[in-house]
Amino acid sequence: MIKAGIIGSTGYAGGELVRLLLGHREAEIVWYGSRSYVGQDYASVYQNMFEIVDAKCMDDNMDELAGRADVIFTATPQGLCASLVNEEILSGTKVIDLSADFRLRDVKIYEEWYKMEHKAPQYIGEAVYGLCEINREKIRGARLVANPGCYPTCSILSVYPLLKEGMIDPSSIIIDAKSGTSGAGRGAKTDNLFCEVNENMKAYSVANHRHTPEIEEQLSYAAGEPVVLNFTPHLAPMNRGILVTAYASLKREISYEEMKQVYDRYYGAERFVRVLPKDVCPQTKWVEGSNYVDINFKIDPRTKRVIMMGAMDNLVKGAAGQAVQNMNLLFGLDEAEGLRQAPMFP
Repeated sequence: MIKAGIIGSTGYAGGELVRLLLGHREAEIVWYGSRSYVGQDYASVYQNMFEIVDAKCMDDNMDELAGRADVIFTATPQGLCASLVNEEILSGTKVIDLSADFRLRDVKIYEEWYKMEHKAPQYIGEAVYGLCEINREKIRGARLVANPGCYPTCSILSVYPLLKEGMIDPSSIIIDAKSGTSGAGRGAKTDNLFCEVNENMKAYSVANHRHTPEIEEQLSYAAGEPVVLNFTPHLAPMNRGILVTAYASLKREISYEEMKQVYDRYYGAERFVRVLPKDVCPQTKWVEGSNYVDINFKIDPRTKRVIMMGAMDNLVKGAAGQAVQNMNLLFGLDEAEGLRQAPMFP
């Protein structure tokens, strides 16, 4: 059995990690870390775990945890993993970081966008960006995996095939995205109160959202040239879900059949990316609670543009599910282990 430890197990992503790992046949949780609830029963924080989890919350002592666990998940705010990780830890265990600490290759860009000093820049070059469908082979041999952000996961997977194949103009990409409120975390914030969110939609962090450089960096690798784009996130009045609608100019006239063949070539063998039938638009309700990403596209011959669409659960494929998928790759397991749940509806 793989012994797994979670630092930040009482946040939304951490709680989802617990739920998924409890259903994993090859893993057991040995550490429920939570700085806010040290000594408290985990089931008193998340009552859905009553008579399921009989353990108390522990601290964020990664050095001690590394001696007990084969893999450590850090579902924590930016800066914590980088401040804790060291060579002794990485020599003895795997680390899957759900924060942004190791997603960006340029430490200056990280510090500019996240407004903090990076505490472990020596590991940035080693960390593997954990988008399984694109970096699968690199992930298998990694010690440190940077679990992608939720917006970037859905955005990149929606756009990647057409950009990689040179079908769209990189300078024309615009990404419009909506997220459920769980994407903002479990901390108490006025903007996330029920009366603030219910019956309301709004754009936020316009032209300066922290996920922008992450999306640009990964799409730049696909394009083979620097990509600069507009990314606008919106808060939607729902608990879970990401919906991405991306736009780009076509480089030439392309038929539906040719474009569909491209998406099928990239994702036809993928377990968790579903390319939908013609004219069926992705919807968040059809992926909720699952590790699936639903993707489709629509060619607009009038404007010579393509609309690329994606939907997924921000807490599963956008966080905890992708982290478990990465763990499976690290330990040579079936990539779908612990992630076979069908989407929930209603």
